[in-house]
Amino acid sequence: MQKTKQVVTPVALPVREQAQRGPLRSFSEYVLPYFPALRKQLLLADVRTSPEAFMDKVLLFTICTAIVLTVLAAAIFRYALVDMIFAVPLFFVLLFVGFFYFMAYPTVMVIRRRKMIDYELVFAVRHLLIGLRAGMPLFDAMVGVSRGYGEVSKEFNRIVEKVTLGTPMSQAMREVAQSNPSSSFQRVMTQLANTIGSGADVADSLEVVLNQIFKEQVLELKAYGQKLNPLIMFYMIFGIIFPSLGLAFAIIVFSFIGSGRFEINAPVLLLFLVMVGVIQFMFLSMAETSRPRYAF
Repeated sequence: MQKTKQVVTPVALPVREQAQRGPLRSFSEYVLPYFPALRKQLLLADVRTSPEAFMDKVLLFTICTAIVLTVLAAAIFRYALVDMIFAVPLFFVLLFVGFFYFMAYPTVMVIRRRKMIDYELVFAVRHLLIGLRAGMPLFDAMVGVSRGYGEVSKEFNRIVEKVTLGTPMSQAMREVAQSNPSSSFQRVMTQLANTIGSGADVADSLEVVLNQIFKEQVLELKAYGQKLNPLIMFYMIFGIIFPSLGLAFAIIVFSFIGSGRFEINAPVLLLFLVMVGVIQFMFLSMAETSRPRYAF
């Protein structure tokens, strides 16, 4: 006899999901109310998973990471003849730090996605404007922009797919704009949707928004240049001048007043070199992360 395939109706899906939930899922549902913005962050980060599933992964990774690091720390404690009782509070500290570290993933992805969209947004919108000025329909112009502009093209491709499936163009623009982390892209889509609804000239409205976004990006680059000047000054002081002169001054002072108690040997110099490297890396990271990334 041929076996009949079991069909699960949409009404029965929540029941089956409830039956498959374990202790980890129960704890995830207990923690989720304390992070009400998680669903929105996952949407803006383009992470295709539910908040419950994401919280399950965060808790699983946190527990596994804390256990592995605690075991390694316990081995080091045993080798260094340190009391093993310190591994117990260390485990809870690693749980706390690891949880918020993994929970920061959507925020980091939102920032990364926003920078990738803003990087080529001006060129993509300019391409769209040129197509409209050439007499192309708005949909055909969007099809042309849906390739060749990285993350921006993916957003325009979503609009094209929604319109192809029967969604009105203005509604498709608003839906894509709601799940986009770039305020400039949201402004472009909102302006286009409002222009389509009012029946005004799309090219003129798009050109006005494009000029505003371009001027804002130029001002942001100038502000970064002004912020970079004091950062360079502090980098020269704490990253170059102070370490070099400070080390020479410390050698001279300790040679006179050390009396054998203070000695700058090879391990001390190596530790000093590591500290200088960490300071320079911090300054370079601050300069790199705060730099606006635009394609001009």
